[in-house]
Amino acid sequence: MAEKEKVVLAYSGGLDTSVIVKWLQIEKNLDVVAICGNVGQDEKDLSWIKQKALDMGAIASEAIDMRAEYADKILTKAIWANGKYEGIYPLLSALSRPLISKHLVDIAHQYGAKYIAHGCTGKGNDQVRFETCIRALDPQIQIIAPVRVWDLTTRDSEMEWAEANGVPVPTTHKKPYSIDDNLWGRAIECGVLEDTWNTPPADIWTMTSNPEDCPADPEAVTIGFEAGVPVSINGEKKPLLDLIIEANEIAGRNGFGRIDMIEDRVVGIKSRECYECPAALLLIQAHQSLETLCLDAETLKQKAKNDVEWASTVYRGLWFSQNRNALDAYNAYTQKFVTGEVRIKLCKGGLFVDGLRSPYSLYDYNLATYDEGDTFDHTAARGFIDLHGLQSKTWSRVQGPGSGLQPID
Repeated sequence: MAEKEKVVLAYSGGLDTSVIVKWLQIEKNLDVVAICGNVGQDEKDLSWIKQKALDMGAIASEAIDMRAEYADKILTKAIWANGKYEGIYPLLSALSRPLISKHLVDIAHQYGAKYIAHGCTGKGNDQVRFETCIRALDPQIQIIAPVRVWDLTTRDSEMEWAEANGVPVPTTHKKPYSIDDNLWGRAIECGVLEDTWNTPPADIWTMTSNPEDCPADPEAVTIGFEAGVPVSINGEKKPLLDLIIEANEIAGRNGFGRIDMIEDRVVGIKSRECYECPAALLLIQAHQSLETLCLDAETLKQKAKNDVEWASTVYRGLWFSQNRNALDAYNAYTQKFVTGEVRIKLCKGGLFVDGLRSPYSLYDYNLATYDEGDTFDHTAARGFIDLHGLQSKTWSRVQGPGSGLQPID
């Protein structure tokens, strides 16, 4: 008997990917290697997921702890870029997919697998991210997306197929929301959230306290940075993974980190998304504030444009691209002197930057002060203003005073 071809499956242990384990064996006659990546989701022990796949006939199953790699290799770049899609969303799902894809490709090479499969739907962003990343890493690997092609169009039909083919099915009712979570936060969608007028139910929030119930007194937290990367919290040096976990706890208990937004998906539809990202939003805000102290005005202006492009590039699944690599190269240069501390106060869902200091601060007290010790040359201001306003003066003289204030037809 000829040896079966192999497929590596991005496997979560939920209904869809559990059905896919069997579907790939029955419908495609493939040997399945099931891979579950721990990028910091709520589920701490993934050993049961590994065993479940083996029990369903997978020839191999691995639960890989990717958390430290995720923090050190991916989230550091996101912090450098103040990465927020559409200025709001900290890219938590978009950031984990490149790392998972890298491991899927590496394991496909290890097992000699011709295929990689995923459980994404045909209208979401993740299908774009997984497939774009996989093809960038190995254009020869073929991708199978069962949910896009099978006729199991409802949860009931999936469960019937699962029961008929020996796939363990959930004993509880369908979750009212779709949730994706990792170290950088939680994404919540579907259910009642699909009506944009509905207030998000209280039970969707698990990382953050209700701001109304938080202490009235603010809690201070100090984040230390070296070369743009968080390295300490309240004076204690920690690996980034541990620092993020602690920042999630501190910001979360003060009700900070909730987002409710209308998001423009890659596939062209608008989606109502709720996110819970206490550490991500805290660390990005702290980093961005320190940049204002350590970078000059022209660099800040250019970097703000680059940050928008970086977030859009990553959101669209182009982590493995020339553009992202080039933007990171720019960021690597700008971050060399983004070192220092940022003191923040958190109170009832709010965040307030309360102090900044850096050995590379471009803030010069003697230039900024209006008190004794002022070293700014006030006499130079008149000539500067004459030159600065020369183009406006010439325009007004030639084309008419106030021509820019005329009504627009």
